[in-house]
Amino acid sequence: MRVLITGSAGFIGSALSLRLLERGDEVIGIDCMDPYYDVSLKEARLARTLDHASYTEVRARVEDREAMAKTFAEYQPQRVVNLAAQAGVRYSIENPAVYIDSNLVGFGNILEGCRQQGVEHLVYASSSSVYGSNTNMPFSVHHNVDHPVSLYAATKKANELMAHTYSHLYEIPTTGLRFFTVYGPWGRPDMALFKFTKNIIAGQPIPVFNYGNHRRDFTYIDDIVEGVIRVLDRPAPTNPDWNGDQPDSATSRAPYRLYNIGNNNPVELIQYIETLEKCLGLQAEKDLLPLQPGDVPDTYAEVDDLVADLDYKPSTSIDEGIANFVRWYRDYYGT
Repeated sequence: MRVLITGSAGFIGSALSLRLLERGDEVIGIDCMDPYYDVSLKEARLARTLDHASYTEVRARVEDREAMAKTFAEYQPQRVVNLAAQAGVRYSIENPAVYIDSNLVGFGNILEGCRQQGVEHLVYASSSSVYGSNTNMPFSVHHNVDHPVSLYAATKKANELMAHTYSHLYEIPTTGLRFFTVYGPWGRPDMALFKFTKNIIAGQPIPVFNYGNHRRDFTYIDDIVEGVIRVLDRPAPTNPDWNGDQPDSATSRAPYRLYNIGNNNPVELIQYIETLEKCLGLQAEKDLLPLQPGDVPDTYAEVDDLVADLDYKPSTSIDEGIANFVRWYRDYYGT
């Protein structure tokens, strides 16, 4: 297939591009190399895909309507994976405008490109953050998610609503994936595992929010990519049994689906840190802090739909995943 991937130099986008190229697909990768975090890491990720003859690089911002229209018209992708977004819950509190531009305007441009070019399937990144104030766990895609606690979460919920509208009006199959705390080699420096590893090696204290009591459904990068590919290969179907009297938020009469991709096994932050200490052979100095505005105490993914529809469930253990990250980190940074 010819697959257009936005955010192709990002953590998930780069890993997904490699997997698709390795199986023989053609990839058009869009990234703007935003300096939200270390651009040299993005360049290093990108270098892995540039070696493939079937990879085409496009440097542009998804919120650039003209650039997106031109790219869709020139390359005419069969399928699209939208991973480009301004990430980070806490950053959205200080810089809301960039989330509006990238996550809302940008996603609108992607939807319009899919409509104009008759794309067979759009898969896009949502987030576990959409569950916001919900406390009924495990989080299910069939639960109501109308109470986000950060603008980042609100933009991801908006993406799901925008996608449904395009599926309904233009019959474009769209599938939203709610990712749960992705980690692993080539990860993001603004994420906890990266920050913790850097500080522990440097002998500096690590910030432990909510005094280490919150839980996260940490999901390994390879599991995420496998899930994305399985979804990409199965365009979202309609649900003929959908009933407006009892509306199911995860399906529709339109070709529309939502899935959680999480490890289905939440881990306390303190346990996560202890596993990292064991892999590094070092003890962390912990700076215990209260829960930050915009954060949720716990995340826990119910993945029954993913198992039923795609015969897939993430399975990499925290021990294995963190060990793989530490090996990569030491090798990449020469520590």
